[in-house]
Amino acid sequence: MSKGTILITGASAGLGAEMARQFATLGYDLGLCARRTEKMVALKDEIAAAHPDRRVVLKALDVTDDEAVFRVFKELAAEFGTVDRVIVNAGLGKGAALGKGRFDANRQTAMTNFVGALAQSEAAMEIFREQGRGHLVMISSMSALRGMRKAMTVYAATKAGVAAIAEGLRSERVPGLDVSVVYPGYIRSEMNEHVAQKTRFMVDTETGVRSMVAAIEKRRVRAYVPAWPWVPIGFLMKRLPLSVVRKLT
Repeated sequence: MSKGTILITGASAGLGAEMARQFATLGYDLGLCARRTEKMVALKDEIAAAHPDRRVVLKALDVTDDEAVFRVFKELAAEFGTVDRVIVNAGLGKGAALGKGRFDANRQTAMTNFVGALAQSEAAMEIFREQGRGHLVMISSMSALRGMRKAMTVYAATKAGVAAIAEGLRSERVPGLDVSVVYPGYIRSEMNEHVAQKTRFMVDTETGVRSMVAAIEKRRVRAYVPAWPWVPIGFLMKRLPLSVVRKLT
């Protein structure tokens, strides 16, 4: 018997794919969305082999296509009959220091990470309001806690915006709605595969996502993951001067 249905965007690789594996193990049916369907097909086959009783539905989706976001979310809600949780995970890590001639990269990140997240949140909330219940999960980043420099400036700003959307919804106190924001620290993923392997505090994908899934299952309002060392680092990041924060990130 299924524990419920979870819709995950950006599910073709990295954190999204690993969340799909771990939530399937916990007994959830899955609606998986991403631009690259070939990787999701392999993921579906993997989940089916390990958990043949789980239902997995795949949808091609570019979250910067607003109309497609609303259409795909509605299709998944219709196919499953309900959507219990939506995880707004799709993201992009491109970026450059402002004024360096790469507005194209910064804009693409902003459109994917913020405007795309807004579209996903709108589409999810339409479903949740109609159902009278739901759990919206926003995947932010530890970088959202303060302004970041150079190539991280726009990325951090988009992730701060995602957290602000979530807080606004919590403030609205929509009946039956739970809202969680997850702030991952350094978790190995496709997005950061170019980063040095010995980056301080970096953990492997499975370990990092296990912390994310545990926080989501508890419906935590706010979760810095993995808790060590990111809970104390988060406390410091919000209080220390920028000159010191620069050394922590």
